[in-house]
Amino acid sequence: MIPLRDENPSRSIPFVNVALILANMTVFVYQNFLISGGAEPLFFRLGCIPYEFTHFVDINPPALVPVPLTILTAMFMHGGWIHLLSNMLFLWIFGDNVEDTLGHIKYLSFYILCGLIASAFHILTNLNSQIPSIGASGAIAGVMGAYMFLFPKARIRTLLILGIFLQIVRIPAIIILGYWILIQVLSGFAEFGPKTGSGIAWFAHIGGFIAGFFLIIRTKKRRHPI
Repeated sequence: MIPLRDENPSRSIPFVNVALILANMTVFVYQNFLISGGAEPLFFRLGCIPYEFTHFVDINPPALVPVPLTILTAMFMHGGWIHLLSNMLFLWIFGDNVEDTLGHIKYLSFYILCGLIASAFHILTNLNSQIPSIGASGAIAGVMGAYMFLFPKARIRTLLILGIFLQIVRIPAIIILGYWILIQVLSGFAEFGPKTGSGIAWFAHIGGFIAGFFLIIRTKKRRHPI
C-alpha cells in the first residue's frame, strides 16, 4: 500500500512542513552533488552512530559537529532517492494537518522532539553498532502517530498493489497507519538480535510513532483540561 494523499484539507499554510521538506531535499542535493568524495563519508561524520553515544567516544572519522549534535544532523540526511522521496511523501501527506493543529512553532518542536526520541530508541536497541543511522523517518513516524490519533477516520487515497493489478482506494487513516506501525513492530522484533538485517532502523520508527502518539495526547489534554 502506497499512500498518495489525504482527503483532509488544512486550514492554514503549512510553512514549517514545506520548509522541512525543502531542507531535506537541499541537504540531499548537497551530500550527493556538491561535495567531493561522495555522500558515504559524510554519513560517518554527521550520522548518528550508537557506539559513540553508549561509549562516549568519537570514532574515526571524527564528527564534523559535537557528537551529541549528530542525533540532529542525521535527521536531515538520506541514503538514496527512494529513501528521500518516500519520507517526503509521507511528510507531505500527514504533516500539514498536524502543523495546522499544533501551530507552526510547536509543530517544529514536536517534529524535532519525535526525531530525537526515535534516535534514542535506535541507540538503546543497537548499543554497539558503529553503523551511522540517517534519515527523517523517526521524526516523520512521530507525525504519523499524531495524525492517527487526531484524524483516525480521515480518508487516505492509497495505491493498492495486488500482483500485476493496481487500484486506488480510499482507506481510513487508522487502518493504513495501524498497518504501517504493525509492520515496523513485526520487522523490528524479527531482526532484533541477529548480526545481519535489512539496515532499516525499525526501532527508530517505532519510537518515533509512539512518541508522536502520546505527545499529541498530552498536548490535547493541556488544551482541554477536565
